[in-house]
Amino acid sequence: MSRPMRRVVTGHDGHGKSIIIMDGPSPHVLEREGMPGLALINLWVTDGAPAANTGSADAAARPVVLEPPGRGTIFRVVDFPPDREVMGKLDRSKAFAAMGADHAMDRSEARHPGMHKTNTVDYALVLDGEIWALVDEGETLLRPETAWSSAGPTTPGAIAATSPAAWPSSSSMRSRAAEKNRRGRG
Repeated sequence: MSRPMRRVVTGHDGHGKSIIIMDGPSPHVLEREGMPGLALINLWVTDGAPAANTGSADAAARPVVLEPPGRGTIFRVVDFPPDREVMGKLDRSKAFAAMGADHAMDRSEARHPGMHKTNTVDYALVLDGEIWALVDEGETLLRPETAWSSAGPTTPGAIAATSPAAWPSSSSMRSRAAEKNRRGRG
């Protein structure tokens, strides 16, 4: 069972004054049998930029999936169990399917069952625990108060926890056309 993650969301009243429209644990959590101890806790989701900031609807009230909507973002907290509690128990296919990301799973002889590639830009901050960021050619230990960013056209990687770890992360979908233009191939 995941930790309750309090979220405070502001909005505007009918007179344009800022107000608190939500204050409590996010109910948008993905936990599955195929992912023991792993929890994705969505706090907010946007569908594009600029974001629609009107109304009081819960923008995270949708299925919890790995990737954000096209040109959108996801702000979430991910709880990772220690690898020693997961290795050998994780059904990679079921885990990625549960996150709506069958296509993202690295089907090669991956270094870690969490290895995947997405067309996103990701930012994360370790809140507690210790966690290894693994990439195709290297790795580094992340501890509390460490920021991490994935700044490639795809996001290869996995997270290997040595102790229960949590990190808030934000993901935004990278436009394939923008990537081609940035690299001078558009």
